[in-house]
Amino acid sequence: MKLKSIFQGLSLGFAIVAVGCGSGSSPQVATTGEGNKPGPSDIKIGYIVKQPEERWFQIETMFAKKCAAENGFKLLEVPAQDGDKVMVAIDNLNAQGAQGFVICTPDTHLGPAIMRKAESYGMKVITVDDQFVDADNKIMVDVHHMGLSADKIGQLSGETLVAMAKEKNWPMDQIGVCLVTFEELDTAKVRTDNILKALLAGGFKETQIFKAPQKTTDVQGSLDAANILLTQKPNIKYWLVAGMNDTAVIGAVRAMEQRGFTTENCIGCGINGTEAVEEFKKAKATSVTASILMRADEHGFKSTEMLYHWIKDGTEPPKDTRTSGMVVNRDNFAAKFKELGVPID
Repeated sequence: MKLKSIFQGLSLGFAIVAVGCGSGSSPQVATTGEGNKPGPSDIKIGYIVKQPEERWFQIETMFAKKCAAENGFKLLEVPAQDGDKVMVAIDNLNAQGAQGFVICTPDTHLGPAIMRKAESYGMKVITVDDQFVDADNKIMVDVHHMGLSADKIGQLSGETLVAMAKEKNWPMDQIGVCLVTFEELDTAKVRTDNILKALLAGGFKETQIFKAPQKTTDVQGSLDAANILLTQKPNIKYWLVAGMNDTAVIGAVRAMEQRGFTTENCIGCGINGTEAVEEFKKAKATSVTASILMRADEHGFKSTEMLYHWIKDGTEPPKDTRTSGMVVNRDNFAAKFKELGVPID
């Protein structure tokens, strides 16, 4: 069963309920558990993701559902690709009796508005993957968060690229680095900044590293960004490709392929592992050579589990919980995914 089927029928399963904007009513919780605490079957938790079509979020949601099944509460899956949909989703979660939600927001600047609405309903919130930012563009550190150690992951991606380049034994002065960036998102900027630092520490010069800013964070956005760079730098013979995630690298590699580059003169290291797996499965190797596999499974299960115990037992989770990653490639990806219990189909 394909992962994308997780989100099929959500428009039917998540009913759009008309809610008065000024109601501010908190969900009524039965207390069939010990004392005044709700029992597992009384608890409803929302899981809101910004890009339900992406494999990363499909795996997250799969493991959030696993957490719900193991603990006996109800999970309400909610796709919300823009700010309006997020606000409607919160209204509807409240109308369905949810006591809280986990969210990866499509716009981190929505943080203050999301928290105001959640607090008006008495709902608990944990952000996953991306942290909220306030009106001054500062991280909202008081909002509970489960995310990635973006600096360490970026560093590992850069170090992996350096190691792969040395294995190729390409002439150093003929190598260029296409660093696909999306600096509007803090998490993305931290990753690519640390990729850059690792490349410099590995012997590359700043004059060899070229930023290719994405306008959108999909494959087309990174393909367009890389095409602009390739037009500007037609004489570079060997390319390394990096970016904030697998999608950034895949799009740039497609642009390289259109210009005639192959695994003989182009290699890339993504971040996430969940999209790169499709490249690794191809019969013929592509220039998406490696990726930093991050724990979408852990993010989905652990963030939901923390919120569940916060609602059920009053056990407040840490304000900031971080995970790291591991290098995967064509040779080891199947074993690594199996080890984690994550499907590759």
